[in-house]
Amino acid sequence: MTAGRNSAVGEQASAAPEKAAKGVKGIRGAGGAAASAAGKGAGGAGGAGSAAGSGGKRAAAKKTAAAKKTGAAKKAGAAKPVKKAVAAKPAKKAVAAKPVTKAAAAKPAEPVKKAAAKPESRTALVRRARRINRELAEVYPYAHPELDFENPFQLLVATVLSAQTTDLRVNQTTPALFAKYPTPEDLAAANPEDVEELIRPTGFFRAKTKSIMGLAAALRDEFGGEVPGRLEDLVKLPGVGRKTAFVVMGNAFGRPGITVDTHFGRLVRRWKWTEETDPDKVEKAVGELFPKSDWTMLSHRVIFHGRRICHARKPACGACPIAPLCPAYGEGETDPEKAKKLLKYEKGGFPGQRLKPPQSYLDAGGVPAPPLGATAPPATGE
Repeated sequence: MTAGRNSAVGEQASAAPEKAAKGVKGIRGAGGAAASAAGKGAGGAGGAGSAAGSGGKRAAAKKTAAAKKTGAAKKAGAAKPVKKAVAAKPAKKAVAAKPVTKAAAAKPAEPVKKAAAKPESRTALVRRARRINRELAEVYPYAHPELDFENPFQLLVATVLSAQTTDLRVNQTTPALFAKYPTPEDLAAANPEDVEELIRPTGFFRAKTKSIMGLAAALRDEFGGEVPGRLEDLVKLPGVGRKTAFVVMGNAFGRPGITVDTHFGRLVRRWKWTEETDPDKVEKAVGELFPKSDWTMLSHRVIFHGRRICHARKPACGACPIAPLCPAYGEGETDPEKAKKLLKYEKGGFPGQRLKPPQSYLDAGGVPAPPLGATAPPATGE
């Protein structure tokens, strides 16, 4: 039993080493497994450790990355105002640049406008001025001096009286004056107070009485009671200037002359024929644009146009036949219907300024002016 036990034991013992070996192998295997597990574990532990380590590193890396991201985010967040600020700076510059752009755009615009309105050449001015004269000749074929007269003496006196008043008022006043004093000798010998009373309606009657009585005496004493036909003689008479002299020369003697009255001076400046305001300089400047043969009728046409259409305060631009040639078009009423209501004398269907107008005027539809004190519709004019 003992031997059997011993053999059993021996078998067990012999088997034991095998088992032990197997065990060892198993143990080794297990140990290996364990070891490998352990190794894995260690490796795991180490791996875990390393995993833990690498996990820690990863975590740290993640934290670092997160921190970097946070830092980057913070930087990005901090960078946003910078971007805004950077973006804002050009924006401010852009805003500030707008007025500069406008100003820069505005500055060259002025020369462009000026360049567009090129100065008119002398040749172009002469052509335009003469074309205006031709157009006016078609509109006013009946143009004439708007003072009633029968001889040079009456025209001379009437022209002196027309200062600072209308031709109509003079025409309504002179019939009584000439009926009482028909010659220079008669007027020179008149009672000043009687003359003053007769010409009172024309205004400035005391000064005008001295002028017409003085020129009547000069005609009587120096020219044998006749009106001279030369400019140099006429301007020596009391109250007679170049304008009056040219009226008399052109209409009583048929000698060319330019009459620069208020209307004439105003219109030639509007038409840019001249910029002069002194009557003598205006006369010279305009006279150089036309042949002498045109001077007298040119004066009548321009004055007619100034009284009927191209008024001082409100020109009837919309009814003006020379509007395309006028640099001042648009200063007055441009609507055709409204402009028609501004027309005066025969153009507007009203009486003219002369009590005894030429037949050509009557043929064109003109109506004689009413005598002083008449109840007929008064003529309208400047």
